Amino acid sequence: MFRATRPTTPLMSVTGSTLVLASASAAPARTRVRTRAPGPYARLFALPGTRGFTAGNLLARLPMGMFGVSAVMMIAGQRGSYALAGAVTATGLAATALVAPWTARLVDRYGQARIALPATVIAVLGSLSLILCVRTQAPAWTLFASYAATATTPNIGGMSRARWTRLLPPAEHHTAMSFEQAADELCYMLGPVLAALLCTAAFPEAGTLTGAVLLLAGMLVFTAHRATEPPATGAPAAAHGPSPLRALLPLLGLFLATGAVFGSMEVASIAHLAALGLGGASGPVLALQAAGSCAAGLLYGTRRPRSLGTCLVALAAAMALPWAAAATGSLPLLALALLLAGMATAPVMVTAMALVQRATPRGRLNEGMSLAVTAILAGIAAGSATAGLAVDRLGSTAAYALPAAAALLALALSGATTRFIRIVPAGE
Repeated sequence: MFRATRPTTPLMSVTGSTLVLASASAAPARTRVRTRAPGPYARLFALPGTRGFTAGNLLARLPMGMFGVSAVMMIAGQRGSYALAGAVTATGLAATALVAPWTARLVDRYGQARIALPATVIAVLGSLSLILCVRTQAPAWTLFASYAATATTPNIGGMSRARWTRLLPPAEHHTAMSFEQAADELCYMLGPVLAALLCTAAFPEAGTLTGAVLLLAGMLVFTAHRATEPPATGAPAAAHGPSPLRALLPLLGLFLATGAVFGSMEVASIAHLAALGLGGASGPVLALQAAGSCAAGLLYGTRRPRSLGTCLVALAAAMALPWAAAATGSLPLLALALLLAGMATAPVMVTAMALVQRATPRGRLNEGMSLAVTAILAGIAAGSATAGLAVDRLGSTAAYALPAAAALLALALSGATTRFIRIVPAGE
């Protein structure tokens, strides 16, 4: 039985002066290679130096979620007073709010490596002094002084965002800012867990000591990558246009309200779980909120950015979910509600930080970012205090109304924010 074969078309080629006929079957087969375009995050880290400074950034940023928890556990464990521990950490927060913008202004003027590294050394010495004072039963005022010295810690997130702004065209800033927000959430999710583990499994000072080592090591790696560092202005801040405080004033109220969302949600959740006899679940349940924000931040970076008003509408709606879930008394429902609420926060922060970047006068971006972070910290403190009062007087379920109210306030402020804020052109 014969099988029909398709005739092959001869191919011609010339070798020297000889014409050679070859069958098509002898020709090498052509294969189509499909190449996938790199994703938005792959494009970010394809740039020279970005992986290096990001590694240092993450290493130095992780302690930001460790120091507060570590200090409370260390001081309370050695001195037996949560009131003293809370007062010391509150003092450090207040000192940071005052010092951080000035540190950032010096970073803009003289460069990241020249200012951030010495400022980090001072902060690390403050942490080591706190450990020594706690161990040696030094007077209480030495604890306040030592922890206040850590306020010189540079805003590593702001410095990293400034590098991305310099390296990338404006069209790609959205992806970079989304990554930075996800990194914030990841570090604030893992930091407290690591701190608590070290302080309980090793020794009470282990969390603070480890945080200090990570901060210094990360800052050394970050500042070693000088090629990606924004150029220093080398001139007094007044020579670079109006103060960022004046330029960002419409936005700072919004950041204050957003910080109140975070602070009140944390206190309400801890109190509600304790009232249900599930205090041990506070860490994992709150970590779900941070995990949701981290995942949403990464996803948002691959999508077209939305307006601030749209993001705040979603936030206000999402913040009502934990309030409704708490009324049912169901832990799984509350965990799911916190996960969804966390997913609504990242787009708001990414979009608002993009406005900070666009409205801050040229050459003062670190200072502008620090002002935004200071407003958030102040909002967290106010939200925590207000939620504590609400828990004592109205109960933990009613306290969940505060995050929803703060989100609505942020939404109301967004109209004034977009109306009065001035966007600085790229060349200004």
